[in-house]
Parts: sequence; C-alpha cells; structure tokens
Amino acid sequence: QVQLVESGGGLVQAGGSLRLSCAASASGRTLSSYTLSWFRQAPGKDQEFVAGLVWNGGSTYYGDSVKGRFTISRDNAKNTVYLQMNSLKPEDTAVYYCAARRGVTRRTMAREYDYWGQGTQVTVSS
Repeated sequence: QVQLVESGGGLVQAGGSLRLSCAASASGRTLSSYTLSWFRQAPGKDQEFVAGLVWNGGSTYYGDSVKGRFTISRDNAKNTVYLQMNSLKPEDTAVYYCAARRGVTRRTMAREYDYWGQGTQVTVSS
C-alpha cells in the first residue's frame, strides 16, 4: 500500500512558476520498486500524463506538452517527488494528481497506476 499526499497548487499568472510536492509513504518500505508520476485533468478532458520518475535510478520522462518547461525530481530522504513547473500557460490549468505503480518501467497510462493522491488544483491566468 502506498499513500500519496500532494501539495503546492495555487493560482499563478501565465509565464510564472509553481512547484508541486507529493509525499509518499509505502508502509515503511522503500520506494525503489516503484514509479511515481504526475497526471493532470482539466474540466471536460481526459487525464493526461505529465511526468514520471522511476525511483530506482531516478530516470525521468515527460509528456510532450510539458517537455522543456516542467521538471520532475525527488528527495530520497523525504520520500517526496516534486514537479517544478515553469513558463506556465493557461492550458496548464488542471487538477494535478500524483500516482504510483509497482514497477520500474516507464508507463504513461493512468490505468497502469495503482495508487493516487487526492489532487491539487493549478490555475494559470492569462
């Protein structure tokens, strides 16, 4: 069982930055066998993969719409994954979810993730 708690959402102007955090707990076990990712969902749209991080080794991967603007990273000591979002656009407005799956291969489909946080709202004004 993995529990995920997101924080850091808010309202920002276009061109600004925000950093989201996702604190993960795995019942006292290491996250080394997990992949943690960020997804987002805007009103009326499907969930969209944003960024992923394979905990064992720290390799990262991104959705096309955020490449070059967003960075996913981790703090091993805190079991926390971050999403640094720069050059934000109004189309980045969505609820952002942290998700985890057991496995060390890159996956971008929401149905492949077993654990989800409650979500945090990001609103980018024009």
